[in-house]
Amino acid sequence: MTGTDDFDFSAPLPLPPGMLAELRAQYARPPRAYHNFDHVREVLDQFDAVSRGPGWHAPVEVFLALLYHDAVYEAGRKDNEQRSAELAQVAIAHWLPDAKVDVLRMTELILMTARHGHWAGQPLERDTALFLDCDMAILAAEPARFDAYDAAIAQEYRGKLPAWMFRHYRRRFLRGLLAAPRIFVSDWFHERCFEAARANLVRCLGNRNALKAGAGR
Repeated sequence: MTGTDDFDFSAPLPLPPGMLAELRAQYARPPRAYHNFDHVREVLDQFDAVSRGPGWHAPVEVFLALLYHDAVYEAGRKDNEQRSAELAQVAIAHWLPDAKVDVLRMTELILMTARHGHWAGQPLERDTALFLDCDMAILAAEPARFDAYDAAIAQEYRGKLPAWMFRHYRRRFLRGLLAAPRIFVSDWFHERCFEAARANLVRCLGNRNALKAGAGR
């Protein structure tokens, strides 16, 4: 593994400084409460944990997919993942022309993040399952970090949807995760993260129900 100066862990390939600067700027447009470059760092921490644990079969493609999976993000749009994948393709052609990246594989991974919450119980290739779970590992964060994440998602949708509509869709998404056969699709994340994620979801949904009941009094 080759070190990349901008990160605190080993990366599967060095990234040109200009590529990182371009990517960091992209994650700041428009300003985002959660889907920003700090989110990239968090998912790459999970990437590193998998690297030190079960390992990756195709680390380069997974690494690049995690880097770019939310590069284009506007709350409420349905084409964020497609646009992120297209941006990644252009960036790799420009900055890493000789890296022999399997761009189709990287693109497939990015596009799959559009359907989080729908993969439980489906037979997925090992790297794919681990990749998707890296992005969802926030569900198993310490309660304070989970609450900050949940509040940041609400902030990103402020002005995009009426508050009542956001709460409805958000509650439906979280309930769907909790009701699914598994929260995490890989065995590795399931064993490490299920209990903490379930506790966060139960607590969060309980708080939302309490707020709803209070509002009706």
